[in-house]
Amino acid sequence: MLDSNSPATGHRPLATMLAEQIQYYRARAAEYDEWFLRKGRYDRGPAHTAKWFREVEDVVWDLEGHAPYGDVLELAGGTGLWTVRLAAKANSVTVVDASPEMIELNRLRVGEKPITYIEHDLFSYNPDRKFDFVFFGFWLSHVPSERFEEFFALVRRCLKPGGSFFFIDSIKEPQSTAVDHALPLEDDCETLVRKLNDGSEFRIFKVFYRPDDLKWKLESLGWTAKLNETANFFIYGSGKY
Repeated sequence: MLDSNSPATGHRPLATMLAEQIQYYRARAAEYDEWFLRKGRYDRGPAHTAKWFREVEDVVWDLEGHAPYGDVLELAGGTGLWTVRLAAKANSVTVVDASPEMIELNRLRVGEKPITYIEHDLFSYNPDRKFDFVFFGFWLSHVPSERFEEFFALVRRCLKPGGSFFFIDSIKEPQSTAVDHALPLEDDCETLVRKLNDGSEFRIFKVFYRPDDLKWKLESLGWTAKLNETANFFIYGSGKY
């Protein structure tokens, strides 16, 4: 575990950082979709937006090729941007998120589909059943490196024999974030400051990966992984244990 003197946490206890990260996503819930939809502070013009969504479709194509099937678990389901895609093919979908505000927005987006929602901090979540498919979108980068092995132990506990996971996350690309955000220059920096529309600021974890490095980390834990990245914005892939 990172201690209070770790540079990754800016000399703050890990538990404090993780609590602030949850507070950030609760406070950000109502404006979260602006990031994905490239609106407001994330709008960098029509050419950028078109490129962004072309790359999103590349990832969607790969996800649908895996055909999320059977009983699906979504970790950090957020506002439901990916939940609706998972629910289209799955027999059942369970969504876990620490933010009740995100869960409420997820319910509104998904509509009448029978989704099971669990409000829980993922760092202490202990599943009471197993799933065929586990999905996490834009969550892995918020897992501090000291919790990487623990997180994938959770994913393993969640999966039935033969089950698989799929994820998407961000590449370290300045134009992926808001116009008034700055990414850290140091490659080994694991935290950054994020600002909301009202100007309030939070320090959160943000760990960027490249496919080769992430593949090595996963294989060292016993996973078989297939990882890719789009031209500008996203890293994504799947794995089995």
